[in-house]
Amino acid sequence: MSLTYVIPDIHGRDDLLGRALTKIAAYGGEAGIIVAIGDYVDKGPDSRQVIDRLLSGVADGWRLISLKGNHDAMMEQALRNPAKMASWLEKGGDAALASYGGDPLAVPQTHIAWLDRLQLMHVDAHRVYVHAGVDPEVPLDRQDEVTMLWKRYPKGYKHGFGELHVVHGHDNDPDGPLLYEGRTNLDTLAWRTGRLTVGVFDDDKAGGPVDFIVVTGPPAGG
Repeated sequence: MSLTYVIPDIHGRDDLLGRALTKIAAYGGEAGIIVAIGDYVDKGPDSRQVIDRLLSGVADGWRLISLKGNHDAMMEQALRNPAKMASWLEKGGDAALASYGGDPLAVPQTHIAWLDRLQLMHVDAHRVYVHAGVDPEVPLDRQDEVTMLWKRYPKGYKHGFGELHVVHGHDNDPDGPLLYEGRTNLDTLAWRTGRLTVGVFDDDKAGGPVDFIVVTGPPAGG
């Protein structure tokens, strides 16, 4: 059985990311695909360490697909355009910058380039993986970047994208994940709650997750 593991919003919680990757590697005994659906930076304490870990890749035989979140986009844009710096800092960028010692010039160009080149969507036979969501009325190859990074589905909205199940984060719910017929929202506000939920999907089976891998750590301020 081929599996895809989906890691939602990390927001600087390198402790949770490290534990998640360890548990994923031990799950099922076979290498698979890991899709991280964005928001690696801001709010939590270790944005730099998260990027370093993802840049270093995963074990041989595994495939890591890192998607872009709105906070990743804000960080990259702020570091390239000082006019956007204040807005980013107000939205959690202050914590990300602190992980680099507080100096924007200390952020390695390799990190900025990595944030810039993150893809916005991954699609397989049964699912669409994206940070925030997709417009069900627009073909996948014509989706707007703002939609993919910032969309919030109406509360209780159960549909995906046609026959494809949509797997996303962005719109956090501490009591999640939220499971619907056509979509799965994995964001459990992990940076604050200390609970990160990884979705496990069977590549040969349509629909939502077949299992979850839950990792825990101290809540923010704990």
